[in-house]
Amino acid sequence: MTGPHPLADHAVVDRLGKDLQAAGYTSEGVNQLIGASANEALGRGVWWPALAATRAAPDHDAPLATIVRLFLLGADEPADGVARAFPSVRPDALVDAGVLTVGADDSLRAALDIRPHADDVREYLVVSDQDSAVRAGPVAADHVLGIGGASVSLARAVIRTPVGRALDIGTGCGIQALHLDNHCDEIVATDTNPRALALAAATARLNQMAWDLRAGSLFEPVAGERFDLIVSNPPFVVGAGGQDYIYRDSGVAGDGLCADLIRQIPDHLNPGGTAQILANWVVPHGTDWRERVRGWLAGTDLDAWVVQREFADPITYISLWLSDAGESAQQAADRGARWLDWFAANGIDGIGMGSITLRRRSRDGGEPDQTIEEITGAGEEVTGVEAEAFFARRHYLRDISDERLLATRLSTSPVFLEEQCLPGGEGWQQVSATVRRPGGPGAVLAVDEVSRALLAGCRGQVPLGALLELLAGFHGVEPDALAVAAIPVVREAIGRGILYEAT
Repeated sequence: MTGPHPLADHAVVDRLGKDLQAAGYTSEGVNQLIGASANEALGRGVWWPALAATRAAPDHDAPLATIVRLFLLGADEPADGVARAFPSVRPDALVDAGVLTVGADDSLRAALDIRPHADDVREYLVVSDQDSAVRAGPVAADHVLGIGGASVSLARAVIRTPVGRALDIGTGCGIQALHLDNHCDEIVATDTNPRALALAAATARLNQMAWDLRAGSLFEPVAGERFDLIVSNPPFVVGAGGQDYIYRDSGVAGDGLCADLIRQIPDHLNPGGTAQILANWVVPHGTDWRERVRGWLAGTDLDAWVVQREFADPITYISLWLSDAGESAQQAADRGARWLDWFAANGIDGIGMGSITLRRRSRDGGEPDQTIEEITGAGEEVTGVEAEAFFARRHYLRDISDERLLATRLSTSPVFLEEQCLPGGEGWQQVSATVRRPGGPGAVLAVDEVSRALLAGCRGQVPLGALLELLAGFHGVEPDALAVAAIPVVREAIGRGILYEAT
């Protein structure tokens, strides 16, 4: 475990924030200092180009360069340079607050990772522990993870419609709560790790925010309470049930924590409320991953959109998580062997990774609408805009009858027609064709000659039924028979955002 909780003194946090702001320590400020290519490499975890850029810059000893080397690059800096970078708070106060440590030659080194982060709304500062790339040895058991691919993915996927109460389960450094603050009146953030709560509190204060931070697992800290929005990037890593590292290991065997989380959500979600979770699920030998997650959803009475983004075999999955902890090669090999044995003993072929978005209907009635699918294409990630539109489309399809649909004028979204052809004796022979809505997760529809013509004709001017009659006449088929065949295709196209009701 690490030492006492850092940044407990609010006055130190406030003065630290003042100096970071004065130095221009923002996403744009860092990018201008080190250059776009070094900044891009830093985002991939490659830090040495940024270090070289700060040392070669004309203002290499300016406060911003010193701060970047300290907090982003893990460099040792002379005490006088640090004092210039932080005129409002003495270096010894930052040492006492757990922000800096003193080296053998009286140089100073960051004990925390404090980095700028931005979205479309504003700039933030995020406090976490330094990862294994810029520190020696394995991370501590109570290590607080910083901004990573999973946390950014969840932040992009969250629906940003303004709501009253929001809950962030497993807040860690507070990255989800930061984004929630822009559209939620009240934020409750929980974690089992006291150090995480301390760093989340520092993150909140540096950004002039106030969250209700509570200690405990899953819904224990909010028993009896309900929320309009629940988000969670939990410690979902699948394993034997140990808890070597709190940020990844839940202490529950297999995927039990994610299953428990999903099953408890209905007791804490207001009517019309949404829950958005990142999760991992085991895929036992000879089974379909969809059945695993469908079992979690059974009895919840919630509408759901489950998207598997990746599937990893045991060796790939274990290697991914071993690389994060900074353990020695021998430690990693021993841990990996034990982990792999556990997968084999439990007959697990691999692990599915993805997102689960849930919604409680505003009014009761009808079976829950649950879509479980695999979407792995680049550029097809779930976003908040797409998630909100997905549920709106499913609600529309649930409420509209086939008769009403035939009387409705439909328009086609901006789409691409993609044809797959093979060379033949008479030139290229088309074997299949699809229509794709760019940027839409899973927004692809197989089409034939008739459905291609139907989509081309949906321009918001003619009711669907009349358009089908025209197509039936052109192709010499019965209009009613064509309507029966076309309605399922039209509904799928609406569900994928390829067709929509014209206004």
